[in-house]
Amino acid sequence: MKSGLSALGVLVVLTVSACGQGAAGQAAVPAADGAPAPAPSTSAPAPDRGVDPCTLLDPKDRSTAGINVLGVAKEINGARACDWTVPATFGVTITVDEKNGLADLEVARKTATKTKVGGRNALKVADANAADGTCAVLLGMGEKASVQIDVSNTNFTDTPLACERAVTVAGLAEPKLP
Repeated sequence: MKSGLSALGVLVVLTVSACGQGAAGQAAVPAADGAPAPAPSTSAPAPDRGVDPCTLLDPKDRSTAGINVLGVAKEINGARACDWTVPATFGVTITVDEKNGLADLEVARKTATKTKVGGRNALKVADANAADGTCAVLLGMGEKASVQIDVSNTNFTDTPLACERAVTVAGLAEPKLP
C-alpha cells in the first residue's frame, strides 16, 4: 500500500503503525449558546455529527468480527478514530473523516476496487502485489465525509484475510452511519 495513495497512504501508514498503542480520549467540547452539552464519551464525538468510531462496533459486532478487546479512541491526522488490537492476530482501526468524501480521497486505481457495502458506495483498497497483510474499506458518508476501516494482520501476511476482515467490519459498521 506504499505507492500511489498520498493522503490516504499516510493515514493507512499511521493507522497500521499505531495499532496497539494506547491513546487518551479527547475532552468533550461544551455546546455554545446554552445548548445542552453532548453526552460524555471516551472518544469525544464531534458535537455536529456525533459519529463516534468506537461505538460503530458493539459487543455482538466485535464478537462476529473476532475482536475480543475494547477499542481505544485516538486521533489520526485530525480525524477521530478507534483502534482495536487483537494480540498476536490483527488490528482494526475505524477512522471518521468529516472533511473528505470518497471522491476526495486519492487512491491508486491499481489498488482500489469499487464496491457497495449495504447501499453505500465504497472502495476496497489492497495491494495484492505487496502481499503485506493490510486492507482498507472506505465507505462514503455523504458527499464530504467518509469512514475508513483499516485492517492489518499482525504478521503482515495474508492480504486476502485482511480484506475479508475489513469487509466484515465494514458490513457491521455501515448500518450505524448517517
